[in-house]
Amino acid sequence: MIRSAGLLSLLTMVSRVLGLIREMTKARFLGTGIYSDAFTVSFIIPNFTRRLFAEGSVTVAFIPTYKGYLHAGDEAKTREFLSASLTVLTICVTSAVLLGIALTPWIVRLFGSEPVETALLTRIMFPFLALVSFAALLQGILNSHEIFGPSGLAPILFNLCFIIVPWVIGSRLGNPARAMAVGVVAGGLLQALVQLPAVLKLGIRFGFMNPLRAFANTGMRTVFALIGPTILGMAAYQVNDLVSTAYASRAGLGVASSLQYSLRLQELMLGIFAVSAGTVLLPRLADAVRASAWREYSSALGSTMRSLLLLTVPVAVFSMVMPERIVALLFRTGDFTEVSVRLTAGAFFWHQAGLVFIAMNRVLAPAFYARSDTRTPTFAGIASFAVNVILVLLLAFRFQGPGIAFALSFSSAVNTALLILALIRGNIEGIGGELGAGARYLAKMLVLSLVAVVPARLVDQMLARWVAPRGGGASRLISEGIPFLGATFVYAAVGIGLLFLIRDPVSKALFSAFARKAKKRT
Repeated sequence: MIRSAGLLSLLTMVSRVLGLIREMTKARFLGTGIYSDAFTVSFIIPNFTRRLFAEGSVTVAFIPTYKGYLHAGDEAKTREFLSASLTVLTICVTSAVLLGIALTPWIVRLFGSEPVETALLTRIMFPFLALVSFAALLQGILNSHEIFGPSGLAPILFNLCFIIVPWVIGSRLGNPARAMAVGVVAGGLLQALVQLPAVLKLGIRFGFMNPLRAFANTGMRTVFALIGPTILGMAAYQVNDLVSTAYASRAGLGVASSLQYSLRLQELMLGIFAVSAGTVLLPRLADAVRASAWREYSSALGSTMRSLLLLTVPVAVFSMVMPERIVALLFRTGDFTEVSVRLTAGAFFWHQAGLVFIAMNRVLAPAFYARSDTRTPTFAGIASFAVNVILVLLLAFRFQGPGIAFALSFSSAVNTALLILALIRGNIEGIGGELGAGARYLAKMLVLSLVAVVPARLVDQMLARWVAPRGGGASRLISEGIPFLGATFVYAAVGIGLLFLIRDPVSKALFSAFARKAKKRT
């Protein structure tokens, strides 16, 4: 599992770094002005439907069902199920794209953004939904065979398109936002194409079939039974983002954009391991469920949770102590001014307060999907959505971006608590001990991180005072980068030293696993 997660983590980390460069490109061209808000709103609309119908629901319903066909070993039925999946997916996403393009003028009015430009950008990007949905189907096939490389490479190509296209054709389309929209569609196409050779290499052949037979397929009926609650739960989660954006676009100029910049930073940190861990964990847990190996199921979930806590707790504490330093270093250029830095840093602080809970949700939800239980994550998602909406209504106009970010983090904590309670009530062998160990490890990592961050903050302030009189008109890479690098080095050194002194078993196990992997390669 570490081998698979390690490869996918590396690819995902590259993707998230490119995603950060993508946001830096957006900041360079658009800042937090009217075109930035228009692009933010227009991208959220097709992206919302993509997460709803593609990897957010199709993957989690498809993988357990497809795993069942693989275990049965009937190639004819497996091929028929895949053909039915392709046919049904094509019909659904084509209808959604055409309907979305037709309804765009009415949809964008809900967000209070510049209507003409936002509508144009939304229509350009709606086909992205269809392309990335096919990519999600291919990813589900590959992940079921425990092949994760191509699906990790796909978002890298997407981000490269987003970064390169505005520089190439930005001046030819009226404004850079339109070039970015074209880059989104091109990136979606590459996400699907890069995975196709790996699927063909498996020797899997399938195509379109009679739509009536496709919808009546036994496997598709199973997928529909799983996907209904999943879509409802994902809708609740994704509507959180839509509600937040709708209120942010009315709370003040630049608030919606600052929230998106902050979320991209958070996703970079989640992508280092959390996303990969959840992706790899789902097929492993599905195999354990089919073998009724509940102790193995609990152990895999518990060890993954503790590994995530080892990474996310220190990152959350460090970034909450220095949000302005991080935001200024990465984004302060061009139209991204000091005002933009303050807006984004305020939101980033409260987004990072929920980093651990969001990471936990990425591995707790697959624990239910592997057991073909989509209702429990759905209930947790709806409850989380309700909490988020209430808090956004109370906080958005008074506290703007920070209030909306706090609402998302608090609702994510509610979601985590509900999933953990459901696991405890399930009486799964060994799950209570694993969750208890996870809670104790969370407390330990929080204490260690708070101890390590004190000298790191002192070094940051000392280096900032040293650079200030020498910087003059120096770039942010010097004025912000030198203090940040110094603080990061001290924080990492102290943190690793503390883990070594207490002989932390989680970090020791991960280090030993990667050392064995490196030894085998040599």
